[in-house]
Amino acid sequence: MSGNRHSVPSAPADPVRDPIRILIVDDHPVVRDGLRGVLERDPDFTVTGEAGDGAEAVELYRAAPADVVLMDLRMPRMGGVEAIKWLLGQDPEARILVLTTYDTDSDVMGALAAGATGYLLKDTPREELTRAVRSAAAGQSVLSPAVTGRVLGQVRKPTQGPLSDRELEVLKLIADGATNRQAAAALFISQATVKTHLLHVYEKLGVKDRAAAVSEAHKRHLFG
Repeated sequence: MSGNRHSVPSAPADPVRDPIRILIVDDHPVVRDGLRGVLERDPDFTVTGEAGDGAEAVELYRAAPADVVLMDLRMPRMGGVEAIKWLLGQDPEARILVLTTYDTDSDVMGALAAGATGYLLKDTPREELTRAVRSAAAGQSVLSPAVTGRVLGQVRKPTQGPLSDRELEVLKLIADGATNRQAAAALFISQATVKTHLLHVYEKLGVKDRAAAVSEAHKRHLFG
């Protein structure tokens, strides 16, 4: 019996990965220090820079691109949403993870519409933060549970059609300061009909009162 034995090839060693480069953007030095301390405990991460506002972040990123940008939203000079747009303008592949205390619909949807890779709140546990950074570096979207609920709420809102010509006429009169009675007289309709048109306007614009309807109409440039 032969003593020769087939040797089992050893598995190839895992390639050594470079640490994920992170740029921290926040106008509070204490927050930046805390984030650096949390992240650099992990050998998979290295913080390559810190910026106190969006404008500084754009300059630092231009000089030394990072794999993930941790971006606050409300900062002096240039806020997070504007910075996200600038960063993606110079590097469409930039991965920007918002980390903020603000979770209003306008903040969340504004950041995501600008192109943020993810959105986390500052009370996110350390383990979730590091996992989110890894996911963002891999190009995966990351949302905190509270933010996910808000996004789904926006997505699930029934899609409403555009305002009818008469609804727009009523709203223009209201925007000019007319009362329901005055709008009814100007359009030769009843006050009840004006109220009905306004209810339809509120529903279509996703608002609850006259002032909000006028404001939303201006945002959407409905008055030309």
